[in-house]
Amino acid sequence: MIRSGGDIDAMLREHMRLTATESQKTAWAEAEAWGIDPDIMAEAALAAALGAMVAEGGEDAALALIEAMRERVIQGAFEPEQTRH
Repeated sequence: MIRSGGDIDAMLREHMRLTATESQKTAWAEAEAWGIDPDIMAEAALAAALGAMVAEGGEDAALALIEAMRERVIQGAFEPEQTRH
């Protein structure tokens, strides 16, 4: 099967997303081990992400990210997974 450039780009992007997610989970677990409260960790993570977005793409990019994440929260994308029987 021959993959198009778009398929390869999508696969690479997904791999990078999964790697970043695992890195964040590791950092979160380490901070928990140090006794840092989850709300402090969340605020620090969001501040770092938004600062990077502003530096890279400007305020509009950061605001677009905030709005996209807001919609995902509303849609329940971050709810704990339910066990299904």
